[in-house]
Parts: sequence; structure tokens; C-alpha cells
Amino acid sequence: MTTPLLQVQGLRTRFGDTTAVDGVDLTVRRGTVLGIVGESGSGKSVTARSVMRLLRNPGRVTGGTVHFDGEDLLAIPERRMRRLRGGRIAMVFQDPQSALNPVRTVGDQIAEALTAHGATRAAARTRAAELLTLVGIPDGANRLDDYPHQFSGGMRQRVVIAIALANDPDLLIADEPTTALDVTIQAQFLRLLARLRDELGVAIVIITHDMGVVAELCDEVVVMYAGRVAEHGTVEQVLAAPRHPYTANLLRAMPRLDAVPTARLTAIPGAPPDPADLPAGCAFAPRCAQATDVCTQQRPVLRAADGRQVACWHAAETAVVAAPAPAAPRPPAGATVLAVEDLRVDLAGRRRLWRPAAPVYAVDGVSLHVAAGETLGLVGESGCGKSSLAKAVVGLHPITSGTVRIDGTPVDPARGGVRGTAQYVFQDPYASLNPRRTVGQSMAEALRAGGVPADQARERAAQLLTTVGLSATHLDRYPHAFSGGQRQRIGIARALATNPRVLLCDEPVSALDVSVQAQVINLLADLRDELGLGYLFIAHDLAVVRHLADRVAVMYLGRIVETGPADQVYADPRHPYTAALLSSSPEPTPGLRRERIVLSGDLPSPKDPPTGCRFRTRCPIGPLHRPDRQVCVDVDPRLSADAHTAACHFPGELR
Repeated sequence: MTTPLLQVQGLRTRFGDTTAVDGVDLTVRRGTVLGIVGESGSGKSVTARSVMRLLRNPGRVTGGTVHFDGEDLLAIPERRMRRLRGGRIAMVFQDPQSALNPVRTVGDQIAEALTAHGATRAAARTRAAELLTLVGIPDGANRLDDYPHQFSGGMRQRVVIAIALANDPDLLIADEPTTALDVTIQAQFLRLLARLRDELGVAIVIITHDMGVVAELCDEVVVMYAGRVAEHGTVEQVLAAPRHPYTANLLRAMPRLDAVPTARLTAIPGAPPDPADLPAGCAFAPRCAQATDVCTQQRPVLRAADGRQVACWHAAETAVVAAPAPAAPRPPAGATVLAVEDLRVDLAGRRRLWRPAAPVYAVDGVSLHVAAGETLGLVGESGCGKSSLAKAVVGLHPITSGTVRIDGTPVDPARGGVRGTAQYVFQDPYASLNPRRTVGQSMAEALRAGGVPADQARERAAQLLTTVGLSATHLDRYPHAFSGGQRQRIGIARALATNPRVLLCDEPVSALDVSVQAQVINLLADLRDELGLGYLFIAHDLAVVRHLADRVAVMYLGRIVETGPADQVYADPRHPYTAALLSSSPEPTPGLRRERIVLSGDLPSPKDPPTGCRFRTRCPIGPLHRPDRQVCVDVDPRLSADAHTAACHFPGELR
């Protein structure tokens, strides 16, 4: 084994009187990738910021050592640390939009990382162009003078990586770098990190909540809970046969592409403990099915067990998780409650002086239907028109042409025609709730809009909170007093206030931890079956859609390119775009070998879509790779009336 590049021993970090990181040990060697996983609040990001000495007040490191290439980072002067930070050690943050300065060109921002460490301006600009090419941005030299808003989300993440790689770091720390990325862009990003590891020998620490990313990229994995390491070992050991019950529960709570959704997801009961009020014994004991008296009285330490380290009194036993509850028999789908026909949505905006703006069709000729008690999953990359379609249905975007029918009756969403019959569940539950109003006040507003008398609103609000697994005692609390999962339950309860026929769920679980995500998915499934709701469920996580959806529609550049029953679309994708999405989705199975279809480039602009097939500029079986397929350039493929159909001239060729 090579000498560790990074050695963290007994790291302790406090915020005031609260211990956020308690005795963490990490070892990273050159040319290896260490994954750190765990729920929000487990101490993952605080650990990384402690290593980088980037803690915000009142955070401070109170114990332990952090040795980088033999040098203690906690003992060196700040001047020396600044030389290492951005030089030999670099960090990639989660949100590239906030990490980049919107009023400076990307070339200037990359060059700044170089000039701060002694490079000349001319040399820095030349190196910046090389870095953009290295991270896979086409025509990098000509994009140096572009601003961050002129790049897609995936491209902005690559710019952030280019800044991190500017001075050829030995260690790269990436904090949730793939959370906001589509699966296709995520696949490109993971391939880039693997290339940095293999070709440049860069050591990488990646913080994530996605076990699939860990299985695909990492050599070792550390599982953190309540500020401490719960389990540490190789990816093959930990993911294939977890010894800590928390690790086993995390894996069981994840929906999977290869699983048949015949059972409910196994959510971890309860919630992570408050770091300021940890239990006396094992922090996971209140949520653990294996807990015994010793677990509640004494805190376990990391010990060797089956070739890895585990902080559990029962590490010698196989980790136990609750068996998944079988799904209740589904009632048959009812009549169609939502029908969208040939819908077009132009987001070009107002006229420009004497001439109208050129149309920009975010949704271009989409037709779909949702039955009562049925879930239609809508998937596709960011910018393909999924949210624009859903917002048009509820009147948040004007409809250019086409019709929307609720229970067979044409409605005009822009004039409130769907009020009460179709409701929206937003991605960010905190942003969709007024922070200055109690839950009861927000619920009362929705109930009054649905015609409930004021003197009955509180009682009805309490009933709705009970329906989503909360209680009447929550009515007088403000949104900040709730966890992310609880806030999303409140958002769902508010959407149910008007007794809707259809819920439009726009990425409702993407911002939630795995265990909370499982709880919300189970809740949505229960409400659908008990109340006969129809769901248009938008997500970029194909495994979540696989678990919940009855049918799937795949969207690309404003159009549906494939639709059909979920089991058929996932088992036998007919459009190459669908096949690429499925192959790009990482699975939490170590050693899994399957062919990856990594798409090149980004989604074209809807302002100037390609002629013929809109996917042809990225298609692995299209004219870019098969020049004889001129039909893809000349003829726009269309969906047929079959239950499972794809808008492709060569359907089923790529699987």
C-alpha cells in the first residue's frame, strides 16, 4: 500500500456547544477515490470544510490532526494554507451557479485561480483554454469570454472542475457534485473524474447521498451518522454485505431500476438525531431494529469486523432491516381525468418594438393522458420542457395552442379553469411555503380558495395533516421548524385542500434524503390509491419513476419521444434517448458491468431545434455515426397509436 496522501485522525469540530464531527478518521491514497455518504446533518460537508479550513463562524476544529503529504494542515499558518488551498488541494462545491461569479467571464475566473498562485496573465489564459478542453467543453478557447449564464448546468459544473484542476492538485474534494445534474451529464462527470484518477493520479474524496455513484466510482466508502463514522471499508464489502444496520437501511430504502415495484419502499423509521441532543448510547439505536440494552447505554467505537471497520455492538451479525411491506392490491385505473392534446407553449416573451419575438416552444405538440388512480411518469433532461408542460396545465404558463381537458371538459388554465381540479406539488417545499405564516395559515388560504368556510378551515386543515402523516399540533408552527420531508408532506396536504382530481408533482423528492424520499414516495402511492388521484410525476431519477409510475413518457426538446407501460419501457426501450438515460443511471451494485451509452454535448436550444429528428445531433445511431441515415435529417419521426411507441426511424435498434 502507498503512503496516504491525506490522513485524518480523531477530527472533532464544534459549532458553539454542539459537536458536529466527533472523532472522524479518514485515509486517502494517491489515485484512489473515497466516498463519504450519509443523511443530511451527518457531518459529511463539515468534515470536508474542516479539512480545507473553510469553516464559517462559530465553527472550529477542537481536536484531531489532518496530515496532507506529511504536513499537518491544522497546525500550519493561514498563509501556507492559502498556498495549498487551490494549489495542491482543490474543492468542487455542490451548486456551480453560486460558486461562479455571474458578472465575470469563465476565462477570468479560471485564470484567477492560476494568477493567485504565481502564473502570468497570458500563461493563465492559455492554460484556461486547455482546462476547458480537458473537462470536455467543446471549443474551449472560444468560450473563455462567455459568462456562466451562457452555459448549461452540466457545463457550469465542468467550469468549476476546471478551476479546481487549474494548478494540477494532488487531492480533489467534491461535495455533492452530481446532485443537480441530469443522469446523462452525471455520467459524463463521473467518467471525467475516473479519467483524472486513472491518468493524472489525482486522489478524490466525493461526498454524496447516491449509493449508485459510490458503486460506480469509489474504491472505499465511509458511512457517517450523527457526526461519526458508522462503517468504513471497500465498496465491494460495504455495499454487497453491510454490517452496520444504518448502511443496510440506506441501501434498502433506495428505489432501484432492476427491482419490480411490488412492495413498498422500506423507509428508515424516525429521523436523524439533533446533534445538540444525541442519545447516550449508539446514536442510531432509536431507529434500529437490532438495538438491545447495550446499544442504548454505551456508545460503540469503530472495530474491525469482516475486513472493514464498524461502529456497532452487533457488527459480527448480519445487519437486520425491516422486511418491506407488500404493496396493497391496486384498484383498477378509472376514467381519464387529465387529457392534454397537441399542447404548445411559447416562452419567447413580449414583442420587441415593432416585431414579435421569434417563438421558443418549450413544449411543442405534446399529447398525453392520465387516468384516475394512475401515475404517468415524465422523464427527460433539464430544459426538455417537463416543468413547462406541467405549469401550463395549471395556468402558470400561457398556452399557445392545444387543449387541456379535466374529466373530459375543456378548460382554460390561464383563466383559472383548472382551479381546484389540478394542483401542483413543487420541488422545494421550503420555497413554496411562506416563512412568515404558520402551517395553519397557509392551509387556511388554500382551503378558502377551495370554498371551505372560514369556521371550518382549521378542522379541515387538521384532517389533511393527519392524512399525510402529521398531526393537528403542527398547525401553529412555522416552516423552519420542520424537516425537509415534513415540509414536503405539508406541501402535499395543501395541494389536497381543494379535493383535486390530478396532482402535478414536479421533482417532489429530488431534494430529500434517501430515507425521507422513501417515506414521501410511499405516502404518494397511498394517497393515489385511497383517493383515486391521477399523478403527472416529473423526475430525473429513473429509479423513483420506475417504482411509482404505471406508464412513462420520455421527453426531449419539447416533445414526447417514447411512451408506454413502465415495465415495457424500462425492459425494452425503443428510442435511443431512452436507452441512453437508462444506461446512464448508476446502480448501487459494486462490480456491475454494463455498457454505458454516454451522450455527447448538451440539449440543443428550443429556439433553434434541429431539422428532422431533434435527437439526431446527439444520437449514437444517427447520422453523426451513420452518415447514410439522411432520413433522420430530413423527416421528423412521429409517435404511433400503439401502447408502447417511440418517435424514431430505427426503433429498438439500441438497447
